[in-house]
This record gives sequence, structure tokens and C-alpha cells, in this order.
Amino acid sequence: MAAVVDPCSFSSFSSCVTRHLNLYFHVDFDSHVLRGDVALTIEALEDKLPSLILDTKDLKISKVTVNDQDAKFSLGTKHNIKGTPLEITFPFELSRGQQVIIKISYETSPKAFALQWLTPQQTAGKKHPYLFSQCQATHCRTMLPCQDTPSIKHTYYAKVSVPKELVAVMSAIRDGQEEDPHDNNRMIYRFRQPVAMPSYLIAIVVGALESRNIGPRTNIWSEKELVDLGAFEFSETETMLKTAELLAGPYVWGQYDLLVLPPSFPYGGMENPCLTFVTPTLLAGDRSLSYVIAHEISHSWTGNLVTNKTWEHFWLNEGHTVYLERMIAAQMVNEQFRQFKAMGGWKELQESIHTFGDKNPLTNLVPNLHEVDTDEAFSSVPYEKGFALLYHLEEQLGGPEIFMGFVRSYIQMFAYKSVTTEEWKAYLYTYFKDKVDILNKVDWNGWMHTPGMPPVKPQYDTTLADACIELCQRWIKAKECDLSSFSPADMEKMSSHQKIEFLALLLQENPIPLSHVKRMQEVYDLNAVKNSEIRFRWLRVCIRAKWEDAVTLAFQMATEQGRMKFTRPLFRELYNFEKYREQTTNTFINCRASMHPVTAMLVAKDLKVNSTASTHL
Repeated sequence: MAAVVDPCSFSSFSSCVTRHLNLYFHVDFDSHVLRGDVALTIEALEDKLPSLILDTKDLKISKVTVNDQDAKFSLGTKHNIKGTPLEITFPFELSRGQQVIIKISYETSPKAFALQWLTPQQTAGKKHPYLFSQCQATHCRTMLPCQDTPSIKHTYYAKVSVPKELVAVMSAIRDGQEEDPHDNNRMIYRFRQPVAMPSYLIAIVVGALESRNIGPRTNIWSEKELVDLGAFEFSETETMLKTAELLAGPYVWGQYDLLVLPPSFPYGGMENPCLTFVTPTLLAGDRSLSYVIAHEISHSWTGNLVTNKTWEHFWLNEGHTVYLERMIAAQMVNEQFRQFKAMGGWKELQESIHTFGDKNPLTNLVPNLHEVDTDEAFSSVPYEKGFALLYHLEEQLGGPEIFMGFVRSYIQMFAYKSVTTEEWKAYLYTYFKDKVDILNKVDWNGWMHTPGMPPVKPQYDTTLADACIELCQRWIKAKECDLSSFSPADMEKMSSHQKIEFLALLLQENPIPLSHVKRMQEVYDLNAVKNSEIRFRWLRVCIRAKWEDAVTLAFQMATEQGRMKFTRPLFRELYNFEKYREQTTNTFINCRASMHPVTAMLVAKDLKVNSTASTHL
């Protein structure tokens, strides 16, 4: 098989690999930088290796040593997406299999894309600053020089010096703490990650954090203002973990902690090993949104244990994770609930493909990412098109139990490794060697390399959706004289999931009249709902109907949290309401400095605002 090339990395991972990292970070809240060093244990894969290349972006490199000998280094030409290659020349040639320790002293930039520095005002407690990282997909290189490709996995050890009143946590097992010997106003926190993992899963958080124990291997971390609500919302975590183990095999990471971040965190969750990050938009107070945790738990197997070899194969991480997440839902609720969640995912896929355009090559399941920013390529396509393929295969090959047997075997086969679509497909054919004739009828090119919706639409059980479909149709067909027939009873028996589905169905139709939206508010009082998934869809329905009373609420939701799933569509809807277009642009410009850099960059593109201006604090 030809050597794998990663179009998103400069690093020379075909000639040498990182086995271990030793990190030291001095967290400086005044200048918004991390200062310190990284020691990389590198193993040569070929004889007479004279040098290597690492990924960096906006780093200040001050010194490099190889086995404690000074080494020459040079920074190449900066690439606008990939950053700047760092070439290190060894003081001696390396032999195949030889390991050396390369120590690099450096400092990050205040505008490092991996790091968001929050002022005390941007936190729940309002007293202390806060730092969090987000390295996926290609931002670890803004935090440390490394082979920033999911093709390479390594263990790590870290020491983090922070002001005494703050606490540091990382994507690793906590390994004690002590006063900083160089400054008695600071503490050093230690961490070890004994399971090899890719660079994008390195994560750090520093803030006024507290924890609550909610299970034999789970603590909830957050600022004290949110920690008890988090402990309530995610109380089923251990049950989900055990269910996942029954489906996918033993959990190998030891600890499974959760950290509720401040509102500007751009994603629903991030599966950092030992410390899953979650958005506070999940804190609905009714546990209905806790299935995001099932997704992040599932990543412990598909993504963290078995990893896509390059970001072009991202669907291997996300499609399998959505599949496993929905299998957990089937075990914990029932099969109808899995089918219902799959229907909702199909609608999300339709919306993503509508937003990108159905001829856009980024809607391929396996896209070409040469000269493409992975943040701009991010969408629900790898999640839901990937799930739809796996569900289609499940239907063809004998049902969920049989196909889950394959998924479990695939995880065992490729555990601790990184994998391509071709390797996954070859294993699928090996596992189902007695059903090759069925596999040969699959339109692989249509699924993998063709933009737009999948070539096959799965048939889902609509039992839980029927009430949502019926209510949606009533509203669409209702005339003015019918509006009095609606009452609070319409929704009384609906779960939060069904209310989300009802609103999602409305968003697939032409905007309903303003009179209908006003009546909907009268009878259902949706403005009072705290569940962010319901609120988000309801506000979009209102803005599409040109209900001016909802504009302030939509601006509020678009700016009080930074989860891209909500923020980007809300800004787009407000921008499309022509009367408020200028206000939308001005609102974004005024608050972009407090947004996560990735969110700010993408909203700027959505609103056609100059995205070269600073988007960082």
C-alpha cells in the first residue's frame, strides 16, 4: 500500500515518529501566552536520518537540543492554513529504530488558534480569568511544536504552572500537585497519559474550577456556579459508559471526567481522553440533552482508540461514533428511540448539504482536503452521511446485532492505530467474506466520492415521529380561522426530543405566517423553554416568519453562547432578515473579540465580513 500523505501537515511522519511528549507549560494570563518547553521522544524509521520537520504555527522558538546537544533549526515559509514547518538538523545521523529526545523551548502567540483566553467578565464567577484549548483538528501546532497529524500517536506527561487561586486539568490522569519552586504564588499540576493518542487530543483548561464525584470513574469539573447542575444533568454517565463497554469492549482510558466549559466553547462536546469537554448549552435541567455525552463516550473507542489516519477520513471517527451513540440510546431507551434519533440526523444532513450546496466536494464522505482549512470543511456530513452508510450496511448485512459485531471486531482489530477508509473497507470485506456479493452491490463511489445526499435513503421507524409530523402538518395547513383549534394539549405528551423534531420539521417547510407563529407562542410558550435545542429551532422559525419580537431573543442566543451549531445558523437567519442585516453585521463586529477564534472566523465568512481583522482577545 502506498505511503499515506496528510495534506494538513508538514511533519515528516514517514521517516520518524513521536513516541512520547514531556510538556512544561507556564500559563501567563497577563500576556496570554504559554511559555515552556516540550521534549519529544522521536524514533527514526529509516537509516541515516539527518533531520526532521515538525508542525508549528505562530510559535516563537528559542532553543532546540537533541539528547542535550544544541541543534540547528530553521522555520520555513509560512503557509496560510498549515502554519510554518520547523526543520531540526540532528547533530548526528540517526539509525533506523534509534530514539532521541528533542527538547524545544518556545512561547505561543497571544492569538494561538488552539487557545482561548477569557477575562473574568466572560466566566460564570466573574472573578478570575480562564483558559481552554481546542486542538482538533489542526490547532495543536499553535500550542506546541509537534507532528500534528492523527497518523501519529504518542503518550505524554505534563507539568503546568498556574496562579495559586486557579486549577489546571488536562486530557490525562491527574498526577499530583505542588507549589511552584520558582514562585510561591503559583502551583504546578502534574498529568500523565499512558495511552498513546494523537496530538489533537492534547487539551488544557485553567480556571477557578471545582469538581463533584458522580461515579466510580467520573468527576464533573466546572466553575462552582455550574458544577452542581452539571452533576445533575450528567448523572447517567456511568450507565452510558457501562453500556458502551458491553457494545464496544473495555474502556481503556481509566478516568472519564467531564468538564463544563464557559459559553464560548464552539462545540457541543470534545472527546479529550479522561476529560470530555461539554458546552453549558446542554444544561437544560431535564437531562434530555445528555445523549451528547453518549456521543463523546463513544469516541473513547471510535476516534480516540481507533483514529482516522488523516482528516480526509474524518467520517471513520464520526460516523462510527454516531452509530455507537445511537446503539447506546437503543440499549438505554429502545430501538424506536434509535430510529427517531436517526431521522433527526438525516434532517441535519439535508440542512448541511443545503448550506454547502449539493455539488460542493466538501459534502463528499471522503473529501479532498488539499489546500482546505479543516475548520471550513467541518459540518454534519461526516457524522450523518457516515452514520447513514453504516445503517445502510446494517440493513443489507443482517441487522443491528450482526453489524455491531463487525463494529466491535473493527475496534479490536485497529485499536491503538490510525486507519484509512480503504483499510476499513478491506476489513469489512474480510469480516463479511460470506456476503461479498451483497457488499459488491453497494454504490461505494456514490457514498464515498460523490457530493450531495447519499445514493440511498434509509427507511426509519417513524413511531415516535408520527405525532411530530402530524402536528407540523396541522400548522402548515391551518388557515387563520383554524388557529383557535391549537392548544397546550398538543404538546403535553411530547418529550423534549419530539418537540425538537416538530420544530425541525417546520424548518424544512416554507416559513409559516406570522399570525401562526404568534399563536404558537400563545399556546406553547416556547419563549420560556430553557432547552437550547428547542429554543434554537424555535427562534429560527420566528425569524423566518419575520416576527420582530423575536429578533432581540435571537441576538441574545447568538451572542450569549458560542456553540457553532447554534451561533452560525442564528446569525445567518438574522442576516437574511433584510431589515436587520446591518444590525446583524454590527452585532457580530462588536462581539467577535469575545468569540472563540474559529467561531469568529466562520461567522465572518457567513456574513461576508472582512475576516482578516483580529478576532482574538
